[in-house]
Amino acid sequence: MNNKANWKLKLRYGKAKTPYTHFTIIADGIIENINSSKETAIMSMKIWATNTDEAVDILNIISEKIGFKTNGNIEIYITDAKEPPKDKPFGYDINFTPYNEN
Repeated sequence: MNNKANWKLKLRYGKAKTPYTHFTIIADGIIENINSSKETAIMSMKIWATNTDEAVDILNIISEKIGFKTNGNIEIYITDAKEPPKDKPFGYDINFTPYNEN
């Protein structure tokens, strides 16, 4: 068994520990493109964090850096992870789904 899959088993059976919970966040908002155009979109992100408040903080920090502004509609779910936890909370696997409001 490779180490990539092994970390999930170690967490599940208590052989590895983390203070973090894995969340998936789905947020509605606006992407501000380089050419100053704006586009409505749904953004999803996977996050390892200590709690939902910290997960939303990570969402906001990353969103600001990449030009996405949430409109306040945020859904948070506890989900299975694709990536193992690290020493610090982090977000990964960011996806956008643009949509037309009309």
